Amino acid sequence: MALKRFRMHIRIPRGWEISDREATPEHLVFGRRAALKALGAGSILATGALPAAAQQAGAAPPLRDGIARNEAYPGVRAITAEREATTYNNFYEFGTDKGIFRAAQRMPLRPWTVKVDGLVDTPKEFGIDDLLARMPLEERVYRLRCVEAWGMTVPWIGFPLSALLKEVGVRSDAKFVRFETAALRDVMPGLRQSWYPWPYIEACTVAEAGNDLSFMVVGAYGKPLPQQNGGPLRIHQPWKYGFKAGKSLVRISLVAERPKTFWEAIQPSEYGFWANVNPEVSHPRWSQASERLIGSGERVPTQIFNGYGEWVAPLYMGLQRERLWA
Repeated sequence: MALKRFRMHIRIPRGWEISDREATPEHLVFGRRAALKALGAGSILATGALPAAAQQAGAAPPLRDGIARNEAYPGVRAITAEREATTYNNFYEFGTDKGIFRAAQRMPLRPWTVKVDGLVDTPKEFGIDDLLARMPLEERVYRLRCVEAWGMTVPWIGFPLSALLKEVGVRSDAKFVRFETAALRDVMPGLRQSWYPWPYIEACTVAEAGNDLSFMVVGAYGKPLPQQNGGPLRIHQPWKYGFKAGKSLVRISLVAERPKTFWEAIQPSEYGFWANVNPEVSHPRWSQASERLIGSGERVPTQIFNGYGEWVAPLYMGLQRERLWA
């Protein structure tokens, strides 16, 4: 597909192909995981003990055994160390710096429900553990590319978004899927920043939601997804910039009209709806042509659709006049 260049301006407040020899061998990754479990390291590693109450209150139970990796979606790059992926996070509800993982521990992960409603045949509200029992859980190694020009590669655990939508039945007049993040004022200090349009809203088209890559994440590194990474439930579409991934979801709605998403509401002239990764469209203060890998600090070329064009490029045929990567 011939792709034209699209220009945008983004303001941030306050080809994935590489050789096999560059990827971390699987036995080293899983050997490290087993060693850390033996040490009782948990999701937050070597960063100082969290208060016992924070570790125990509203904790998520372990994920069920026997969750296999789906090799159809190779991350290709070396997996980011668990410590790096769980202590370098964007989650404005807890603060605007990257070290919000401590503050996030106050948010209980149980009980938790997510409502799926709107233009569906059978609206439902799922308890998170019931949902985990019903869904076909698997592990997928996906890349994550932030609009701030850094990236990670994470072994996520979850299920296809299409499997959840099948549970409720999508009506023919539904065109978009709206994702709403929890707004828990007692445990999310960032909500005091009243100039932001809380709650955090993200969205995609029904066609994007039905794509095989669209993944509802409930775990990472063999464990339940921690709060700072969007636990207990987030959406991840690896061909889009990370801000499109709604975290700690409490509601998923099928709607007819395109929702106004969080960053569009803040700065519509700079943030578009699609936010597909594109190395040719620069941020006003930096290039998107390359990205910094968290952990190693290596800079690598950014690839169109974050390297997942094989799966997603057909979604955008005929939309060349849209601001695809804004």
